[in-house]
Amino acid sequence: MSTPALSRSASNSWTSKDLDEGLCEKKTTRSPAVESLTSQEEKKSMWKRVLSGDSNEQNETKRAMNGRHIMMIAIGGTIGTGIFLSAGSTVAQAGPGSAILSYFVVGLFCYAVVISLGEMAAYVPVSGSFALYAARFVSPSMGFTLGWNYWLQCELIAAAVILQYWTTALKPWEWALIIIIPIFAMQLIHVRVYGESEYWFAMIKVIMVIIFIIVGLIYNWGGIHNHPGPGLANFHDGQAFVGGFSAFAQTFVWAFYSYGGVELVSLAAGETSKPHKTIPRAIKATFFRVVLFYILTILTIGLNINYQDPSLLNAAMDSDVAASPLTVVFSRAGFGAAVHIVNAVLLTAVLSATNSCFYASSRMLLALARSGQAPRIFGWVNKRGVPVPALLASLGVSFLTFLTTIWGEGEVFTWLLNLVGISSLLVWGSIGVISLRFRMAWKKQKRSLSDLPYTQPLYPLLPWFTIILSVLMFAADGYASVVATPFSVKNIVATYLGVILYIVLYLGYAIFEKLIYKSPHHFVPLSQADLDTDAVWKPGEGELVRQRERELKEKLREAEREEWEREEERERERGERHGVRGWVRRLRRVGKHIY
Repeated sequence: MSTPALSRSASNSWTSKDLDEGLCEKKTTRSPAVESLTSQEEKKSMWKRVLSGDSNEQNETKRAMNGRHIMMIAIGGTIGTGIFLSAGSTVAQAGPGSAILSYFVVGLFCYAVVISLGEMAAYVPVSGSFALYAARFVSPSMGFTLGWNYWLQCELIAAAVILQYWTTALKPWEWALIIIIPIFAMQLIHVRVYGESEYWFAMIKVIMVIIFIIVGLIYNWGGIHNHPGPGLANFHDGQAFVGGFSAFAQTFVWAFYSYGGVELVSLAAGETSKPHKTIPRAIKATFFRVVLFYILTILTIGLNINYQDPSLLNAAMDSDVAASPLTVVFSRAGFGAAVHIVNAVLLTAVLSATNSCFYASSRMLLALARSGQAPRIFGWVNKRGVPVPALLASLGVSFLTFLTTIWGEGEVFTWLLNLVGISSLLVWGSIGVISLRFRMAWKKQKRSLSDLPYTQPLYPLLPWFTIILSVLMFAADGYASVVATPFSVKNIVATYLGVILYIVLYLGYAIFEKLIYKSPHHFVPLSQADLDTDAVWKPGEGELVRQRERELKEKLREAEREEWEREEERERERGERHGVRGWVRRLRRVGKHIY
């Protein structure tokens, strides 16, 4: 069963610039009937324009994000609220050594997933991402399962956790309204607003993490006057690894929650200009930076805060959520006045998480609707490229999520953490299966690897590594929940909640497909797998496009060199070569090549 196209191919889409340059030179006059319809459209009520506007099934999303947006989304999207919140629980659960090892292992897992997914996203850049790839290359049931499973994941609850430390004057669900409404309004404007806002949110998060690592390490080494650091005391006397294997296994859920968001780049590929160049560049340039941020952050927390310290966040055991470990380290380093500033930056992380959540969930619901796996109305897009009905559905679910905090935000956070962690594990393992099927279909249809904008290294090692590691980690989480003391059925249910959801969605759609669609086969035959719809170029055009781009790039470089020489000559004639204007021009030239 083939999946319908989710968005127009990048290579075939017309832009307003094309039209302005003369592709449509003649002005058409509208008939009286059309004028009447237009007049009626203009008389729509305000609420109807806001809620549906000019949305319909024919409009498409816009490729309005460029390289710098995708680069910062790739970095900042993975530095979510998890690293600020659950990192402390990881250290408290199993000690700093186990926490570092856990984040390192999940980081390797993350690398394999990102590379495998990036290969497909660079060639077929659509908003549905891995859900669409699953429906095309494995089975529609897997596509349906991954799509709805991902849509239901939401880390908006993290807002309540951070803001509990900021002030308790308002309830968490009241804070939710303050956070959600502005972000929702921004999402309604244009995808470029999302890209630009996420760029700056990510920039703030990255700067804060770097400052935290520097200050934390200097404090630990005793570099701050009158504030002696603990040095390596927290790693001595068996404190680095505590709780045995079961405690170590439980930290995987927290690590997955922190790393959750690496797939955001592939979702954004559907609205990115030149995705065949932008996506591989973002994937290759950001992964090692992200892993470096995580490992150094966990190391800094572990060095400065003992695993038994009551200030560590441990939402899984205590519903009274404490301050972020980052604020604690700054306070102990003597920067008490900076605590609220740090929390304000953490609020930025919450806004970023909310921003990304609305974007990702709305685009996934859009993809599901256009592939016939969700109500058709969610496939409507307005002329600005915004899926308004899908956004409204995501808004409603967000409100329901926050309303659950009425019964205790700490308890709800624990359940959501397990759901997001295990669901991420299942999604990542499924991406390994999808990657293998994609390459098998590619080989079956006798396609050349030169047609892929980006080819993953070490194939098929990375997809198999993803599948095997997901099975082992799932088994470890199950083992940890069973042997945990005191024994609790609730822990087991929380661990397997994501698996139950996955199985119910998969089997439910498989039965529906068999009974309603009368599909002759469950898995998509490799010879019939759709490798062309929404692809960046047609079969055999890959090398030709690259050659044209290389030639164009060389011409641009030559033109820049000539312009540079002309400016140098003019500067020498005016005597400005070593003046302020000369240096300003040089800085501008350098700035052109940053992105």
